[in-house]
Amino acid sequence: MDEVQKIMKSYGMDGEATMRRFMGNTKLYIKLLDMLPADNSIHELDDALSAGDLDKAFEAAHTLKGVAGNLGLSPLYDAVCVIVEPLRKREAMDGYPALFGAVQKEFKNALAMLEALKNYG
Repeated sequence: MDEVQKIMKSYGMDGEATMRRFMGNTKLYIKLLDMLPADNSIHELDDALSAGDLDKAFEAAHTLKGVAGNLGLSPLYDAVCVIVEPLRKREAMDGYPALFGAVQKEFKNALAMLEALKNYG
């Protein structure tokens, strides 16, 4: 297993499936993944949850879910899916801070993986 696959696996993603989606082009993948820190969805989700705006929170979470899914970031995708579903139903609940905490944790883990890939490449 090459180093890129090891880094992806240690993050918890299926690197082989993801790289097939990117036709094995690691440089392209890293270039696209490098846009993740500039994606405002996580900040918009935080702001919307803090304001109690479930409509905006859903939009932000759904966008982040799509970004994570397209980039093969399974741990982040899974964490976002958990918060997207109650937001889709606009459920008022006390559990959003904990769910958002899990999303933040996986977002940070994805950024750490990005840095590891950039340092390797």
